Amino acid sequence: MYRLEHGQMTIYDFVHPFGGSLNSENRWVKMSEFIPWSEFELKYAKKMPAMVGNVAKPFRMALGALLIQQIMKISDEETVQQITENIYLQFFVGLNEFSQKTPFDQSLMTHFRKRITIEMLNEINEEIYLRKKLGRDGKNNDDNIDNNGGSRDKAVSETEVAKKPENHGKILLDATCAPADVRYPTDLSLLNEARELLDTMIDHAHAPLVGIISRPRTQRRNSRKLALSILKKKNPGKNKIRAAIRKILECVKRNLRELEQIGGIAGAASLSGKQENQLEIIKTLYQQQQEMFNEKKHSVADRIVSIHQPHVRPIVRGKVAAKVEFGAKVEASLVNGYTFLDICSWDARNESITLKETVEKYCRLHGHYPEAILADQIYRTRDNRAFCKERSIRLSGPALGRPKAEEKIEQMKMAREDSAERNAIEGKFGEGKRKYGMNRIMARLKATSESVIGLQFLVMNLKHLLRVFCDLFWLRYFLLKNSNCRTPVLYST
Repeated sequence: MYRLEHGQMTIYDFVHPFGGSLNSENRWVKMSEFIPWSEFELKYAKKMPAMVGNVAKPFRMALGALLIQQIMKISDEETVQQITENIYLQFFVGLNEFSQKTPFDQSLMTHFRKRITIEMLNEINEEIYLRKKLGRDGKNNDDNIDNNGGSRDKAVSETEVAKKPENHGKILLDATCAPADVRYPTDLSLLNEARELLDTMIDHAHAPLVGIISRPRTQRRNSRKLALSILKKKNPGKNKIRAAIRKILECVKRNLRELEQIGGIAGAASLSGKQENQLEIIKTLYQQQQEMFNEKKHSVADRIVSIHQPHVRPIVRGKVAAKVEFGAKVEASLVNGYTFLDICSWDARNESITLKETVEKYCRLHGHYPEAILADQIYRTRDNRAFCKERSIRLSGPALGRPKAEEKIEQMKMAREDSAERNAIEGKFGEGKRKYGMNRIMARLKATSESVIGLQFLVMNLKHLLRVFCDLFWLRYFLLKNSNCRTPVLYST
């Protein structure tokens, strides 16, 4: 059950334990002003339509707790402790007064990540961007768009309707990988883990049949000894690895057969729900490994690299530090210092196919197409070039064909400038990986991992808005101190 909150709380509504009010310039207070809490509370409430049961925690508390965790890079348990001890964090999550009681149990953090999906986080990102673009008074200063990204409702002349809007702005495009928290997968280690899990399932399924039938022999000690003898060696050799894989494959096949026989005797309820899911994953893993072993290859479609996180896929990056990473492929765009998460996919894919979708989203938000798109070579396909040329968009990089002598120097100069400007989105990826945990996603489920990635982009944008606010604050201070005018004219943020 969910109860809707009424109104947007301010620092003057918060009951201070020692009198007075909170500091309006505090970072948590400023960030709370950037986020449209009330606009998305109804969408959050629809996820809990039942009118019975315990009252769910408000949307502001759920999203606020997740943002606090990402900003401070702490665990679920530490997040609850920090909120309990910090008065500004309690205001940020929507409490009306300071309390020394724990606001919620740490186990709810997982439910918060499940309910606040990556789609909702992307909508919040766009809404925050539109709010800052339109200004605090709700009036657009440079584009004819409303809060929903559409055209204004005011009447325009036929000449204005027929006039095509000019292209403005730039889009910086790039892609990266958000690695999951998985052990580096090798064929032998995955098969050995599957064998051990099957041994545990056999024990669990055979427990009600003790004294009726004997437990089947699975040679778990000899199999474990064989696997460890190879896994612990630095350079065991290809022939020894292949021989060990063949032996462990036989063990996995035998354990699957024995487990099916015991399950037929003990009944369908012999395994738990979690073990049933793992069993299906292990069957798929066995088929993939058997196919690769028979055909002597090292790749297969939808290859499983983690039994506990079967959604994770290998992403070939070609970097010096890591040629292959295991996680989600993230495709993002940078506009005016604001980062949008365009695609979050667990499958290896060519990022060039998302250029059209990104450009159309830019047009929907701004009311016109961008002037230029700064992207690396993989985006410069013939299809994308034709798409940009049709809309008068300049795609970075040299044009097709041999340039004329007088154009070659100009193209090289522009390419260097574009490359230098495109470093900004590389810096955003570095910021997310170094400061907010994008270098290792600790969530285990597919949905929660995507939510964590979406939260990291939202946090980066909130931090960007804080830096802009701080710069404007010092600009005001400098102008007020040095200007001869008593009240200098300053633009609102």
